[in-house]
Amino acid sequence: MKKFNFTIKGNKYAVELKSFEEKTAVLEVNGTEYAVEVDQEVVKPKTPTIIRKTAVSTPEEQGAKLAAGGGGNLKAPLPGNIFKMLVNKGDVVKKGDTLLIMEAMKMENEIKAEKDATIKTVKVKEGDSVLQGDILIEMA
Repeated sequence: MKKFNFTIKGNKYAVELKSFEEKTAVLEVNGTEYAVEVDQEVVKPKTPTIIRKTAVSTPEEQGAKLAAGGGGNLKAPLPGNIFKMLVNKGDVVKKGDTLLIMEAMKMENEIKAEKDATIKTVKVKEGDSVLQGDILIEMA
């Protein structure tokens, strides 16, 4: 488990803690094994517990989600590059259709429509670099 080097009254000791269960520790001191009973109560450290609120996401936070009412602006969920455009102005899309593929953090991410809509304006083209929150597509 753990190795220690002690110097006691000028004498050097190589100590290895082999195991520790309840109040008994098995030690190896300079090649000789010893079972040692520990009188002190072992206190286990407390592990902190993280408590988080339930996340409520908005269209801006989700990026690929559309605003209520079947239209709105499609925003970039994170910074990246437009790898492939799959829609054009005037196209009618259904919920779940892939609108574009965006490369971010060395991964290709499919950006999908959340609701049925018509493409009003395409603000980006393949190869464009975008920042998080940039408007990619306007929908009606």
